[in-house]
Amino acid sequence: MKHLNKLLVAVMMVMGLSSHAQDSNNPWAISFGVNAVDTRTSSGAGSGFFDQHFSQPFAVKDNWNILPSLSYIGVSRYVGSGFSLGLQGSVNKIDKLVTFAPGSAGQDSRGNVVSNPGDLMYYGIDATIRYSFQELLGSKVIDPSLTVGGGYTFFGDESFGTVNPGAGLTFWFTDAIGLELATKYKWAVADGQGDRSVFQHTAGLVFKFGGKDTDGDGIYDKDDACPDVAGLKQFNGCPDTDGDGIVDASDACPDVFGLAALNGCPDTDGDGIADAKDACPDVAGLAALNGCPDADGDGVADKDDKCPTVAGPRENGGCPFLDADKDGVLDKDDDCPTVAGPASNRGCPEVTSEALEELKVAARAVYFNSGKATFKTGDQETLARLDAIRSILKNYPNAKFSIEGHTDSDGSDKLNQKLSEDRAAAVMNALIERGVNVDNLESKGFGESMPVASNKTAAGKAQNRRTEIKHIGSKYQGKL
Repeated sequence: MKHLNKLLVAVMMVMGLSSHAQDSNNPWAISFGVNAVDTRTSSGAGSGFFDQHFSQPFAVKDNWNILPSLSYIGVSRYVGSGFSLGLQGSVNKIDKLVTFAPGSAGQDSRGNVVSNPGDLMYYGIDATIRYSFQELLGSKVIDPSLTVGGGYTFFGDESFGTVNPGAGLTFWFTDAIGLELATKYKWAVADGQGDRSVFQHTAGLVFKFGGKDTDGDGIYDKDDACPDVAGLKQFNGCPDTDGDGIVDASDACPDVFGLAALNGCPDTDGDGIADAKDACPDVAGLAALNGCPDADGDGVADKDDKCPTVAGPRENGGCPFLDADKDGVLDKDDDCPTVAGPASNRGCPEVTSEALEELKVAARAVYFNSGKATFKTGDQETLARLDAIRSILKNYPNAKFSIEGHTDSDGSDKLNQKLSEDRAAAVMNALIERGVNVDNLESKGFGESMPVASNKTAAGKAQNRRTEIKHIGSKYQGKL
C-alpha cells in the first residue's frame, strides 16, 4: 500500500486541476468511489484489431477486477467554456489476468485464459482534460462528457506511461452532488513492458465546491443577483444607492431618490412624467409631447414650434404652409415656388410649343468635328447655343427631355449608330456641366434610321446630321 500513500499525497498536491462538470460558481470538485480494471484488451486474442482489443467489454464476472472498497479519488478545477482539468489516483488488485494462451486448460473460443496472478497490485495516476456537453444540452441533471489525457501506471513490478481517451456520464442530484460514471482506455506506451493496456471503469460520487462571493456582501455569487456589486440581502444582493426602495438595476434614476410609480425617478414639475424622460422638466406639459407645453395646440411643442402662437403642421415647424406664387400648390410641394404652374406639373409651368421650337433650332445648330463626337473646334456659336439650351431647360425643373442623335447614311450602320449615341451623350454631358439636373435628361442615338431629308444630296445629308431635343414628360409622371 506504500504506492497508494504516495499516490494520495500527489493527489492532494494538485488540487488546482479538474476533470468534472464544475462551473464558475463552483470551480472545484472532488470525486471518489470504486474502479474496475479489465485486462482483456491486452491479451491480443481475436480475428482482427477491434476483436482483439475491444471485444467482451461487459464481461464483468469473467474479466473485471474490482476492489470492494474506496479505490479511486480525484480532484478537479473548472477552466471555462465547458473544459476542466484534473488528476485522479486509483488502486486495484488484479485477480483476473486475461492472457492469450491457446491450447491451455480453460481457454475460451479466442484462446484467452483468465488466471489469478496472486498478489498483483495495480496503481494509477492520471491527468485528464474533460469537455462537458451539459451546457449544450441545457440540462441541469444529465451531464455527458468526453475526456483525453495521460498517466502513469504501476502494474506489479512494472511501470509505464499511458494515453487515456474516455467518456463519462454524471447525474446531478443537486447543484453540487452527483453520481459519476466514467470509462477510459489506458493504452500502454512504454517500450519493453509488453502490452499492459487496460480499460478502467469508475463509479462514484462527485462534489462541487468553492463558491465565490466576489462582492463580499455575504451572498454567494450563484445566489447573488448582483455578484459584482455589494448589496442588501432583502434585494438578493443588489444595491439601492438612493434608498428609495427600488434596486439600482430596476431604478431608472439609481442616484436620485424618486417615486416607485416612475421607476425611482423624480418629477420636478409634477406633470406625471419623470424628469429623466421629461423634455421640459421645469414646466408642466403634455405626456404626448414628452412633458412639454403646446400653447397653440397644433401638436408641436412650444420649444420646437417656430410659430408657437399660430397653429401649423409639424412638417413645417409648427407654422402654416405658404403658397408664394398663389398657384394653389403649397411651397413645400411646389418645384417652382415663385412661378405659377398647375398642380399636375407640381407647380411648374408646362413646356410651351415656343420653347420646344427654340430647343429644336438651337439643338440642330450644335456642330461636331467631322466623324467625331467632339464639338466643332473653335466654334463659339455652338457653345453659345448650349448655353441657350441650358437657359430654356432650367425654366422647366421637373420636365424630362430626350437628347437624340442622328447621322446621314455615309459609313456603316454600326459606326453611324455609335456616332449618333456618342454625340447625343456629348450634348447631354455638356448640359449637365452647365447645371442642368441629370434626372431631367436622357440621351439616345438613332444612327441613320430616321432621316428628315434625302441622303442622295449633300444638302439632305447635312439636314440628317443633327441633334434634337424632345420633351418626353415629367420626372414625377405616375407619382403625382
